[in-house]
Amino acid sequence: MIATLENIDKHPIEVMAAEAGLAIAVVDDQGREIYSANNNSICRHLNPGGVFSRACAEFCGKAFENTVAAGETTAFECHAGLECRATIIAGAKPLVAITGRIFVKGGNYRKARLRAISGDWEHFPPSDLFENVQLADSVAALEKTAEAVKHLSLAANVEIEDLQPESRSAETEQITEMVEQFNRETVKTPDVVYPDSEPELSNDPLPRRKERRMAAAGAWRSFFGSLLQSDYAKASDSILGFIARQYGFASLIWLEKKENRFAKTAGFGEMKKRRMRLGIAPDDPRLIEAMQNYLSLELGERSKQQPGSRTMNLFPIGVGGEVSAAIAVLDPIEDEGVKRQIARIGHSIAPQLEILRLRGEVSRGDSKSAAVRKFSESLKQIDTDDLWLNLTQNAAEMLRAERASLLIFDDKTDALAIKAIIGAKGKPGPGEEIGARVAKHVLAAGEPFAVADVSKTGLAPEPERRYKTGSFLSCPVSISGRSIGVISFTDRACGLAFDKGSLDLFQAIAPQLAVAIDRATLKEKAGKFEQLSVTDEMTGLLNRRYMEARLLEEIKRSVRHSFPMSFMMLDVDNFKSYNDEHGHPAGDEALKLVGNVIRETLRGADVAARFGGEEFSILLPQTTREEAAAIAERIRGNIEQTKFPKRRVTTSIGIASCSAELCMSADLVSAADKALYEAKRRGRNRVIAFEELNSVADGQSQK
Repeated sequence: MIATLENIDKHPIEVMAAEAGLAIAVVDDQGREIYSANNNSICRHLNPGGVFSRACAEFCGKAFENTVAAGETTAFECHAGLECRATIIAGAKPLVAITGRIFVKGGNYRKARLRAISGDWEHFPPSDLFENVQLADSVAALEKTAEAVKHLSLAANVEIEDLQPESRSAETEQITEMVEQFNRETVKTPDVVYPDSEPELSNDPLPRRKERRMAAAGAWRSFFGSLLQSDYAKASDSILGFIARQYGFASLIWLEKKENRFAKTAGFGEMKKRRMRLGIAPDDPRLIEAMQNYLSLELGERSKQQPGSRTMNLFPIGVGGEVSAAIAVLDPIEDEGVKRQIARIGHSIAPQLEILRLRGEVSRGDSKSAAVRKFSESLKQIDTDDLWLNLTQNAAEMLRAERASLLIFDDKTDALAIKAIIGAKGKPGPGEEIGARVAKHVLAAGEPFAVADVSKTGLAPEPERRYKTGSFLSCPVSISGRSIGVISFTDRACGLAFDKGSLDLFQAIAPQLAVAIDRATLKEKAGKFEQLSVTDEMTGLLNRRYMEARLLEEIKRSVRHSFPMSFMMLDVDNFKSYNDEHGHPAGDEALKLVGNVIRETLRGADVAARFGGEEFSILLPQTTREEAAAIAERIRGNIEQTKFPKRRVTTSIGIASCSAELCMSADLVSAADKALYEAKRRGRNRVIAFEELNSVADGQSQK
């Protein structure tokens, strides 16, 4: 087991670890970690109980073997991106101390963040994983501490196995060290003046000056301790307030690195609500030089509110040689000592700010992962009958939007088509192009469009839609690099504008949403293809294939439940002469008109099909012979009264109703066909039922 300290007389290794703000671990000749002080929380999670994981065994696990073989201090960067030094220490038995376990390179802690958000570390609780992560902008302190550890003798003090757990947490140790470092570098500087106290005069007695410095150190200690319990956003706001109070400033800004530009994320005093654009990039060499030398960069600020210009002091903040934020002070600073002190404040808080940033990003990543899992589960529960609407509703719930729309690109029309709208109070007007205002451009660009306030974009207002807020988010839905649609969100439920967090969340669920939409589109197309396979292309009615299958189903239902059912065959009279006189195109047009009349005359449950050539068939579920005859007569009359382009068109109709003798599909079709033939024989343009043929036959046989 790993042992740590609790006794008041601390072991020299623990003292060194606390003073340097580094982790120091001891491994034995078996490659086991038998002791650690101020250990990195990532290492604690990867190696519980001192048993190295497979990945760690290749680095810390071989530290003893490699260092003893080299006979001197060895350096390595482990798989987690942590910088380490391994040195041999004297004792009752040979041991090796691993010093450091810190992030020195800027890119390494970002990789750690990604592993925690969506990689092999995502199963660890973010708050615990980043509880005590150390960062530094150089290896100087690491090299110095490793050299000091080399001269320790464990045997001269107390054996590792006898050490007890420490009472102070690693975080407390870190606070203490950071405060002590701040006191060394700033509070003891002779020219420091604290605005909230009287000016320090040269003839002030030494005890008075010491009292002032102790008060200032106490204020910093109290503030820094509370800072570590905050999140990144609150911390940056608190830092501005602390500096303003200490120096009597009225105008400060916190600038955050966003890609390769600065964005204002917090302000103090008159700058709290003012917008600001900075014309310098975070990777500007002047800023990096200022950060490394504890200096500020002076810039001229132009303001529309205040004519002329004034000087702004920019204090860069970052670790690993990369600027991640900056404090802008717009108040004049005449004292160079004050500038140095503010710069050192930025330097001392930079590592902890990066940890707060990482914790926040990992926590958001953890929340985002949970949201993605929830969205994935919701897709499984979608009702296929309302697929498009449910997809849109689920996405809107994830983004906490009260209104949303889903538009899908139609290859045939080369335009966007509305698939679902929720919460809308207005739809496109007659002749208005769907998505012309925003979605069309988002689809073409293939990039999301997030707007905090539409009134500042130049887009025309839409008062008829009655939006609650001026913010919206419009995102392309893409699969395999191909944009298939656009989904837009408005009226965020919390009343705030859609921001980067909203966009990040959408991009997290976007792949699943795109696949679901693509599948739905393919399913819809497949349904259309299936419909085409049973649909007559010219008239739009069903075809004979479908009718024959449906007829079998209805006959079974009729027999099982003793329902009445009728079937009719319809033929266009003298259609051959119509084609001969006016041509086949005119004949096709006449058949389309006949199909339209049939479709418009029938009830909802009735089924019409083009049986072949100029013949049509009609299935009438739960319909008696008398009802069928009435429907047939309406169809015949409506066709007769319809104006056709070339000449008058009439039809003959034969009806057969299901009975014990006729309830076979072939017999029913044959019976209706015989009745149709009789209608034609009797002069056309009439309706004849099969039962009438039987009555006539019976009458003739009696004669």
